[in-house]
Amino acid sequence: MALPDLDDLIAEVDRRCDTATRPDGQEKSDWPALLAVATQVAGELQGLADALVEEYVEHCRRHGSSWTDIGAALGVTRQAAQQRFQVPHKRYGPETMTDDLQQAMVHVKHAAVQHRNNYIGTEHLLWGLTAQDNSATRLLQAAGVSPETVHRSVGTELSPGASQAAERIAWTPYSRKAIAIAQARSEHNGSDHIDCDDLLIGLTQVGRGVAANVLTEAGFDPAALDSTAARTRSTQHGCVH
Repeated sequence: MALPDLDDLIAEVDRRCDTATRPDGQEKSDWPALLAVATQVAGELQGLADALVEEYVEHCRRHGSSWTDIGAALGVTRQAAQQRFQVPHKRYGPETMTDDLQQAMVHVKHAAVQHRNNYIGTEHLLWGLTAQDNSATRLLQAAGVSPETVHRSVGTELSPGASQAAERIAWTPYSRKAIAIAQARSEHNGSDHIDCDDLLIGLTQVGRGVAANVLTEAGFDPAALDSTAARTRSTQHGCVH
């Protein structure tokens, strides 16, 4: 596979930009508009590049590489590598989560340890979110999807591993993206705490991974999810006297 060169990227910017040339037909280009699109394309490339590196860091961790080895491969210190790729463990502590999500995360960690997995994938997150009643299960019900069915289905996707070091469990790239989306959504809604429905939406908006596949097979429509969540929260708030 040939990587795109600069000319390819410039052509993509021109293709995406509706105002690449002035509407009066003059040759003068709308350079600020082109710059905005170029920034968007660069951001997408950076996100893809980050995901590529994260994927191989995760493989290194699963196969026993130390953070010192990983840091050396990345050209950074052990501490810098840990800070970059162990973000969920440090940034998303109990103080950032609702009580319901903290309880769900207990189930998430239990699933990983029980199956001797040294990673937390989207399947572990979805299994924990559907282990008991919370805003995520209520959101699924509002969308016409059985949380119990989802829980059983994702449970079949949990594969036994060979890890014996629970403290070395790391989050996969898709899981990190899901929790980051969840945090952004909770902040957008004016909350200081991430809730279960925020993380469920994060899993669907990532669009890839075991959780997204299970939800799709269960008949869950990611496109309608956020509007369903808004209606659900509005109804709950309307019941407060």
